[in-house]
Amino acid sequence: MHDAARLLLLAVAIGAGATLAMDLWGLAQKHWLGMKPLDYGMVGRWLGHMPRGRFRHEAIGQAPAIPAERLIGWTAHYVTGIAFAAVLLAVWGPQWACRPTIGPALIVGLASVVFPFLLMQPGMGAGIAARRTPKPGVARLRSVVTHGVFGLGLYASARLMLVLNGALAGSQIGLPGFCGA
Repeated sequence: MHDAARLLLLAVAIGAGATLAMDLWGLAQKHWLGMKPLDYGMVGRWLGHMPRGRFRHEAIGQAPAIPAERLIGWTAHYVTGIAFAAVLLAVWGPQWACRPTIGPALIVGLASVVFPFLLMQPGMGAGIAARRTPKPGVARLRSVVTHGVFGLGLYASARLMLVLNGALAGSQIGLPGFCGA
């Protein structure tokens, strides 16, 4: 398998897995703690207004709806997770996926909180680092913890890839050349 294709496949698997871990964390918070998860439809609405020249909103929930905003938001959520996994693999090398360690995964996961703090939240009307929300400290803590969970998900997904590839070695499903297999 070509190195670029292998890298892309690793980024997709690890990034999608980490994003799923983040989503499962959100569901757990909703069911156990009654905390409302992020509405990715609002992310899609924010992104959907960008081609129309609107990058910042006072309150994204009051902006006109965009066709397929929920699909746009969820797609962007997973593409972003995959992109951060690609960053991890680019910085620490694809060999990181062969011997994943928690440090780089947590660094990337926690560093990724910069994007909602400085781009998404201000653009959607919550202000820099959620300063315009009713409880900014709580919102910030939730964001940091959620992105920490994403980092743990990067690590766990890479470990799972190793296990699955080992179990599928020799089949047409296993990744040829993955970690020497």
